Amino acid sequence: MNGEDLKKLQTPLKDKYRSEPTSALITLKAQGSLSEGISCNVETGKALVQAGLHPATGGSGMLACSGDMLLQALLACAGVTLNAVATAIDIKIKDGTVHAEGDLDFRGTLGVSKEAPVGFTAIRLSFTLDTDADEEKLQKLIQLTERYCVVYQTIKTGTVIQTRLQAKQ
Repeated sequence: MNGEDLKKLQTPLKDKYRSEPTSALITLKAQGSLSEGISCNVETGKALVQAGLHPATGGSGMLACSGDMLLQALLACAGVTLNAVATAIDIKIKDGTVHAEGDLDFRGTLGVSKEAPVGFTAIRLSFTLDTDADEEKLQKLIQLTERYCVVYQTIKTGTVIQTRLQAKQ
C-alpha cells in the first residue's frame, strides 16, 4: 500500500467523522471466561488465549501472562501505527522490528510490600528500521507514531476504568 491508497481508504472515514462526530465513537469489547485453576480464557476473535499467573507469581509459564499481553498489544498497535504513518508521509521501510519491555516489582502484586507498586514502573518501546529516511523524517515518524497509537496514549495518559460486579443468583 502506498500513501495515495491509504488516503483513498481513510478520506471518506475522516470526512464522515468530521460531519458526524458521534459516528467516530466506537466501543471495542473483549470477553473472557474463568477457567480451570487460576486462569482466564480470552477470546481474541482469531483464537482463544488462556492466560494465567506469571512464573514470578507462582505460574507454570505454560499460560499467557497478561503483562506480556499488554506489552504485545502496545507493540502491535505501535507497529501498525508506525507503518501507517510511514506510508502516509512517504517513508519507505524495507524491514523493521518492534520491541517492548517493561519493569515490574512482583512484591506489589503479591502483597509482600505495600511500598512496592502494582503494575509496570517503566515501559520501553523501540523500533529497529531498515530505511533510507533521514534523521528529521525519522523523528517525525516516531513523534506521529506516539501521537496516534491508541495503546501507547492509553498507557501514557491513563484512562478511567470502571469495575462492576454482577452476582448470579
